[in-house]
Amino acid sequence: MAESTPRRTRGASSTRSVTMLDVGLAAGVSAQTVSRVLSSPDRVSLATRKRVHRAIEETGYVPNLAASHLASNRSRSIAAIVPVISSSVFSDTLRAAADRLSPAGYQITVGYTDYQEEREEDLIRGAISRRPDGFFIVGTLHTEQTTRLLRAYGAPVVETWDWNTDPLDTLVGFSNRDALIDVVRHLVDKGHRKLTFAGVIRRGDSRAIRRLEGFTAGVRALLPDEPLRIVDLPGRDVSMDTGVELLDTALERHPETTALVFPSDVFAAAAVLAAQRRGVSVPDDLAITGFGDFEMARHLIPALTTVSVDVDEIGTKAADLLLARIEGNPVPAPTVDVGYRIVARGTT
Repeated sequence: MAESTPRRTRGASSTRSVTMLDVGLAAGVSAQTVSRVLSSPDRVSLATRKRVHRAIEETGYVPNLAASHLASNRSRSIAAIVPVISSSVFSDTLRAAADRLSPAGYQITVGYTDYQEEREEDLIRGAISRRPDGFFIVGTLHTEQTTRLLRAYGAPVVETWDWNTDPLDTLVGFSNRDALIDVVRHLVDKGHRKLTFAGVIRRGDSRAIRRLEGFTAGVRALLPDEPLRIVDLPGRDVSMDTGVELLDTALERHPETTALVFPSDVFAAAAVLAAQRRGVSVPDDLAITGFGDFEMARHLIPALTTVSVDVDEIGTKAADLLLARIEGNPVPAPTVDVGYRIVARGTT
């Protein structure tokens, strides 16, 4: 009986990384020249750069960033803290930021809070242990400990998607409060007086809180004789199912409602579809507004009236501020208001 060949195990030699010396040998240059091509390409001739990059592809060389981080005291990473990772608007904002940060050599790591202030605090603490070069944060409301951690760490911070007269460092956003005041104004101009706000208000969701504040301020200013009609279903997810539940609860508690104001297009879109199934005509029997101008808002029948924000601009300008602060360059202004616009469509 033939002896079986012992299975080869991966030892230290089989996992040896390709080095700059290997690349240099393949390209016919020194390791120092390879290093110069990667760090200061303008100091090397085009022909040499082409040979080195060809050798990098052939050898599969990957730069040892850990070593360069130690030498430069930079991690080349940005810690992004967002409420949820399923929302297209936050994903689009991060994509726009990455389009600016990646060519500059920075990668984004993402953590999500699920709208929990304590979770944000844990994420910030964990991120700091990995020494990011900056923070990209959705929201402006933080616990005292989160604020203390960020200020003690000292890296550049850009807050986004809201507005604050006293940001931690820099801010790119807009006033959610003013946007809802303008939504109320739009509905009043359309002849509505029986307005109901329907949403999910979580302690850590600064945007929803500001939107409710705007609705309240708008009704008190423009409809002083009307009561505040507010439906809040705490603990629910931001989902289509919750939107249907909000519609049913609002019409049950406030059957006189002629216009429903939702703080999210997700809720509003579900309400438009559910209203039609229940025989409620939109907008003849019930006007509906959302927030976010998600893609589905344009494709509903009737199309959804909503608040539109340039999510790409938020990401791009936030990345520009971070890069400027990381490099020690002056910024024209620490706060950037990207604004918003009311997009009137068929549901009002």
